[in-house]
Amino acid sequence: MAWKRKVAGGFLTFVGYMLSPLSWWNDMFVNLPLALIFAWVVSLFWANAFEAAVVVGYWLTNVLGFILMHKGAQTALSGAPKPYNRRALAMDIVVSLAYTALILALLKLKFLKPLTDYFPSA
Repeated sequence: MAWKRKVAGGFLTFVGYMLSPLSWWNDMFVNLPLALIFAWVVSLFWANAFEAAVVVGYWLTNVLGFILMHKGAQTALSGAPKPYNRRALAMDIVVSLAYTALILALLKLKFLKPLTDYFPSA
């Protein structure tokens, strides 16, 4: 059933693309909100970990996006998925680290902060 393989691979590729930093809009509308939600949950238990949790959450969404795109495209185009090798993982990590540097800058400039800091109590 080649069409099922192509649909499944296409779906994985689409989800991966939505999580990857390859388009200008998905960071703002997908990755960053997911990272902030992750950080808000973490900061409920450990308030000082907010900045680190944003970075980790953002980084995880990017790496997961690249991995899903890679596996989805392989599945859709070649049939059986090939093993995810170290070179592909290293490339995904390097690209994700570059985008993470941007998020760190936004955190240090206080553009991104814990949810409670957006609504200070009077």
